[in-house]
Amino acid sequence: MKVEFAPLNIPLARRLQTAAVLQWVLSFLLLAQVCIGIIVILIIHNYWFLYVPYMTWLYFDWRTPEQGGRRSNWVRSWTVWRYFKDYFPIHLIKTWDLDPSHNYIFGFHPHGVLVAGAFGNFCTNYSDFEQLFPGFTAYLHVLPFWFRCPLFREYLMSSGPVSVSKKSVSHVLSKEGGGNISVIVLGGAEESLDAHPGKFTLFIRQRKGFVKIALTHGASLVPVFSFGENELFKQVNNPEGSWLRTVQERLQKIMGFALPLFHARGIFQYNFGLMPYRKPIHTVVGRPIPVHQTLHPTTEQIEELHHAYMEELKKLFEAHKRKYGIPEHETLIFK
Repeated sequence: MKVEFAPLNIPLARRLQTAAVLQWVLSFLLLAQVCIGIIVILIIHNYWFLYVPYMTWLYFDWRTPEQGGRRSNWVRSWTVWRYFKDYFPIHLIKTWDLDPSHNYIFGFHPHGVLVAGAFGNFCTNYSDFEQLFPGFTAYLHVLPFWFRCPLFREYLMSSGPVSVSKKSVSHVLSKEGGGNISVIVLGGAEESLDAHPGKFTLFIRQRKGFVKIALTHGASLVPVFSFGENELFKQVNNPEGSWLRTVQERLQKIMGFALPLFHARGIFQYNFGLMPYRKPIHTVVGRPIPVHQTLHPTTEQIEELHHAYMEELKKLFEAHKRKYGIPEHETLIFK
């Protein structure tokens, strides 16, 4: 295979975009382990005056990711995030006006490998979110595991993510006067194992907890589809039933997060590496589904709303797929 190298006369802006995405990828792959390693080293060498105050503070701060987190407007405004957004680039498209006096749940699809579209649109100040949805605050819900990593949790929370636990979602949706949006990547870790280019497989048939929470709080459901999310990386072939998929699924059940074996391009060449491809991401926010508050929803009510959500998600995909280069015969596959 002929290796295709990057040209030497790349504009400075593109170099900065590559650097921005590289630090983002490495932060998710390595930063948590590095932070844990720092704490271990401090303990081994008995730097108690450093780790004891932090661990004490961590004990009292443990529930913060379930109580709205601790976002930093300064961190969200780092210039690196502008270059990150422009690398792909990432676009946010609104199709319907939302009422800022209500709270909403955005169901984000698909998960992709690293959820670049969700992070770029809802965790930085360089997306068009504030212009498109004035009066709203978006909270991206991620796995609780990441908030158990000392030091790394502070970095993660500073961009705005919070836990995806039931308590966390309920806290966001309980705001009086509305204006809050819970962004939940409904397919979760399991869906990332099916994040192959050209595939549109969504793990949603058994995901009904978000529907129950929506009913309990009277929060409208909004389907969101991020076109291009699955095109950023390739994965080692892992069809269901293969030994690789079996190992991945078992590890996912044990650890709570999946380990897709992904690859794309490198920094100085385009054939292989962990850098995502420069593929545009168009995150389309669909029509809200009104939800009447029901403190004790029945199974029938949950099933009815869940079915309505899947139908609205399917309509959103069909209405916009041709704009973003998806063939007419392609459809969503619900699992």
